[in-house]
Amino acid sequence: MTAEEEKNVGQEPVSTEGEDVTLKKDGGVLKVIKKEGSGTETPMTGDKVFVHYTGELLDGTVFDSSRDRNDKFSFELGKGQVIQAWDIAVATMKIGEVCQITCKPEYAYGASGSPPKIPPNATLIFEIELFDFKGEDLTDDENGGIIRRIRKKGESYAKPNEGSLVEIHLEGKCNGKVFDDRDVTFELGDCESFDIPHGIETVVKQMERGEESLVLLKSKYCAHISILQAKESWEMSTEEKLEQGSIVKEKGTQYFKEGKYKQAVVQYKKIVQWLEHETGLLGDEDSKAKALRLAAHLNLAACYLKMKEFVLAGESCDKVITIFYLVLSSSEQ
Repeated sequence: MTAEEEKNVGQEPVSTEGEDVTLKKDGGVLKVIKKEGSGTETPMTGDKVFVHYTGELLDGTVFDSSRDRNDKFSFELGKGQVIQAWDIAVATMKIGEVCQITCKPEYAYGASGSPPKIPPNATLIFEIELFDFKGEDLTDDENGGIIRRIRKKGESYAKPNEGSLVEIHLEGKCNGKVFDDRDVTFELGDCESFDIPHGIETVVKQMERGEESLVLLKSKYCAHISILQAKESWEMSTEEKLEQGSIVKEKGTQYFKEGKYKQAVVQYKKIVQWLEHETGLLGDEDSKAKALRLAAHLNLAACYLKMKEFVLAGESCDKVITIFYLVLSSSEQ
């Protein structure tokens, strides 16, 4: 008898019935829906799911059942808390759905099995009913104020620390209407300066590179944030641009002194964005605008030199020369 034949002694032929729900489409997890669920939503990675289940060997022997204990089983999806087959199959289920899955050993307990009830290299059959699922609560007291649901898992397990510079795309909606949609780079711990809710910063600290998450925030975790009132550059008056320009210049200077050159660049670029295309200014407004632009480009050049971005430093120096020439021309007239 071959080793392969010895491995399969006592097991029935593996069923090929059902939909293959594995990414590889290798037949490792076959799913049959026995009762349709409701709605269109399915659980996302990190969601806490609540199920009943019964597990059988291929010969019909029941090795475990939450129904026998009359106690629903819960776990966090996609976190490795259950066998791989469960993470795969439950992610395809809707609330109220009952399904049967057939799991090859490599998606269950593998060559080791789970003695004494599950032998080595066992193909398993589970009936699973999904009752509910909910997003991960990131508040300290689990009050439901910050709920995170992972649409797309990240590339690694590394997460940003306090003070890390992060780049995100942020889309905010309230009552179905988009009120914020932008790419933003900011330092963790400094969300207020960029009109980012504290709750979002809490979530970002838990995210992996490349992750996409849906975040539900209660008003308490949006406190002190003015996103709804934030103005685009074209909505700001010249007076507002000059006032805000002076504020962000000082903030950029503070970052520069602390050696946080990337954060400083973000601040100085705001001045350029706000004032570079302001035309027709007269008197004090014109003088202040040119002074702010001159300072912004000078400081950008200094930042780029520190960052060894020499081409960008040169471009900023060219801007300085251009503005300085305009200042001289104005003074001669």
